[in-house]
Amino acid sequence: MSFTTNLVCKHRIRFASWNIGSLTGKSLELIDVMRRRRINVACIQKTRWKGHKAKALDDFKLWYLGDESGRGGVGIVVDKDLKNEVVDIKRFGDRILSIKLVLDNEVINIVSAYAPQAGLDESFKLQFWEHMDGLVQGFGQGEKIVIGGDLNGLVGRDRRGYEEIHEGYGVGERNEEGISVLDFAIAFDLCIANTFFKKRDEHLITYKSGQHASQIDFFLTKRSDRLLCKDCKVIPGESLTTQHRLVVLDMYPGTRQRKKEKQVCPKIRWGRL
Repeated sequence: MSFTTNLVCKHRIRFASWNIGSLTGKSLELIDVMRRRRINVACIQKTRWKGHKAKALDDFKLWYLGDESGRGGVGIVVDKDLKNEVVDIKRFGDRILSIKLVLDNEVINIVSAYAPQAGLDESFKLQFWEHMDGLVQGFGQGEKIVIGGDLNGLVGRDRRGYEEIHEGYGVGERNEEGISVLDFAIAFDLCIANTFFKKRDEHLITYKSGQHASQIDFFLTKRSDRLLCKDCKVIPGESLTTQHRLVVLDMYPGTRQRKKEKQVCPKIRWGRL
């Protein structure tokens, strides 16, 4: 008797990550993009909103977090079908926001993260990654993780030393901040979803300003859930911000493997007749 393995898909969740520059005056535009692009959950960075609250945006819901300076900030927007499935919110500093979504008995932790820029003091970068470590360590072993964010690091095309978490479809050369991203992924057995799908550079580049183009916005998921991710790409052309581009991840968290019995005709042993 032999078996074949099939994938049983229940539903898709489309995640987005976007450094929007400022959310002020753009909330309705953001919702319009989510509707047109059929995005269920958006991780947004650089909202420039102070404090931490939840807010209704039409029939969507926004959770946001920012400092008193109003310079950075992160948020997560959830559509009408999923907003009532959010059971927990966690905030770390003013750069990391996490929600816990329970869907069909599966737990999905969704994180919006905004890493310090290259020019900031090293202490800010160290604190950010310490907060990320503490957050992920607190997730349950069987829970799924989707991290979407502007991580301000270049992981590059070269995957040497990181073959298990980086498939090689990156942009440019790796830098020190990119090594921090890769080391974090290695430590928690996460993969960098952007690098697992072969695309033209135009659909890999997440930041473009003049002649400068780079890939600094990423999605990270558990390596064991890699096959649940069906696509990850940049969508250029949305006008909400002129520099950072919209990154989307299509994931089927309800997908499971099913073993299907394959019928095999019994062998007739003629010599025994």
